[in-house]
Amino acid sequence: MIKKIKWRNSIHFKIPMLFIFLLLVSLQIIGAYFIRQLESDLISNFDSQMSLNVRFLENSVTPVLESENQEEINLATQNVLRDYIGGDFLEVQVIDAKGYIVGINDQTRQSMVGTKSTDRDVQQSLLLESDRKYQYLDEERNSRVLKTVSSIFSPTNPDEIIGAVMMESNIEVVYTQISEVVQILVSASAVAVVITIFLAIIISQGVARPIAEMRTQTLAIAQGNYSGKIRIYGNDEMGQLAETINDLALKVKDAQETTEAERQRLDSVLKHMSDGVIATDRRGRVMIINNRAVELLGINQEDTVGKSIMKVLNLDKTFTFRHLLEKDDELILHVENEDDKEDSTLQGEFSIIQRETGFISGVVCVLTDITEQEKIEQERRNFVSNVSHELRTPLTSVKSYTESLQEGAWKNPEIAPSFLKVIATETERMIRMVSDLLHLSRMDQGNMELEKEYISINDLLSHILDRFDMMVQSGALRDKNYQIVRDFTKRTLWVDVDQDKITQVIDNIMNNALKYSPEGGTITCRLMETHNSVVMSITDEGMGIPRKDLSHIFERFYRVDRARARSMGGTGLGLAISKEVLLLHGGRIWATSLENKGSTFFISLPYVSFEEEEWS
Repeated sequence: MIKKIKWRNSIHFKIPMLFIFLLLVSLQIIGAYFIRQLESDLISNFDSQMSLNVRFLENSVTPVLESENQEEINLATQNVLRDYIGGDFLEVQVIDAKGYIVGINDQTRQSMVGTKSTDRDVQQSLLLESDRKYQYLDEERNSRVLKTVSSIFSPTNPDEIIGAVMMESNIEVVYTQISEVVQILVSASAVAVVITIFLAIIISQGVARPIAEMRTQTLAIAQGNYSGKIRIYGNDEMGQLAETINDLALKVKDAQETTEAERQRLDSVLKHMSDGVIATDRRGRVMIINNRAVELLGINQEDTVGKSIMKVLNLDKTFTFRHLLEKDDELILHVENEDDKEDSTLQGEFSIIQRETGFISGVVCVLTDITEQEKIEQERRNFVSNVSHELRTPLTSVKSYTESLQEGAWKNPEIAPSFLKVIATETERMIRMVSDLLHLSRMDQGNMELEKEYISINDLLSHILDRFDMMVQSGALRDKNYQIVRDFTKRTLWVDVDQDKITQVIDNIMNNALKYSPEGGTITCRLMETHNSVVMSITDEGMGIPRKDLSHIFERFYRVDRARARSMGGTGLGLAISKEVLLLHGGRIWATSLENKGSTFFISLPYVSFEEEEWS
């Protein structure tokens, strides 16, 4: 935005005023010197002329004053004074040695001849034998007068005063000439000032135009517009400055483009980084934070910028910013998530931005989400602990019974068979556990291959339930009085699955339902379809699963009631294997439960509907 400049601050005003000021000062100095010198010369010339006239008059009246006849003196003096009537001579008097006026040039004042002069200057000149000369203002004539009084000495006796001459001349004409010259000088100065103003305006336009263009271009450069170019009017300093600004615009444009490209690359890198990045100034205030850091910390980016990094990372109660600068090790941060989400674990690595002088200008923090790593590590530790615990119990039993047999219990026909049966049971349990672990290991490593085929899920589920019906009616569960209820859709559903693996999943869930159902309980099996999946559900009337355990039942070795599950021969891996199998099929498994009322397990498999004509 171009700021409006006041007219008195504009260069269009300052340059003419500078020229006018310089001209006026010059004219003042020149005029003062010239007029003073002119006045001095004119007055000096006028004074010299009057002095010459006085001397000439003295020479003319000296012989007359030496005469002894007073009438001859008066008559001769009056004849001499006729040449001094008019012109610059206002009044000329000739006085004898006694102070009497013997002649006067003013015809109207002839009555003064023969009277004694009362002029103080004349009296002092006769008394002191000295000349007097000065100017004064004659108010009656309204003009300046040069008055000259000169003593006349006897030519025969130089020490004897025989009279005096008093001459008053009109020196106003000199000052009138000076005034006329001053008027001419003032008129010439006014013309010079007008011409100077005109020329100064033209010169100021010539100077201001390239300056204004430079100003406009520099403002455009400041606003990011580098397309303009300043016109070069000459090869002087202004032209070189304009050329420099044009070159500067090109260099700033290149630098800006380079900076912008680097900034875009940096923004792109920060935006797509899988790690969070936070950059601060030297006081620890957040200057840059990328989207990943905002996502990891669960904060608002607008509210974070300018805030202390210690508060952003919730470290203000544990560390100070100085301790953070001095700490070399990474920090582990625990972030509490809202909306019942699992808390996150972050690893923060801090790097100090330091100049060559040692001045610290900021800190960069890189946040890495290690929640999954921590979870995997914890699962690994739990897995090792659970496997050790699960294997230790049957191994302890086998060892105890084996030692008892070695100590002679095998000789007892009543005890030995029961001991051997316990050893066989625990051995089978360990074999099942190892087999399940190997099974899970192959799935984790991706080595399990599915042998898929299109089957009718209706027929498969009916076949599995028929087998369980037979077990309930004639097998070991006959005394439990279980009932298996079927609720199938009438539409035949064809799915592309590995029949053996899906059978294993359904068997596992049905076995759990029978294990945890009370006597006379009902197990309800449903089969339904949605627009893109087949959903099977198995509901029991058992003791249910507590809410806090519901999200963990598909973890390996997790049991809600460990003692009861172990007594029933479970390994704690069935549901985990079922989950992995369904994930391989692109499906999923989940459960709902109410304590003391029962649980429902849902199995979802991908399903694409087609008509029988397409099959044929």
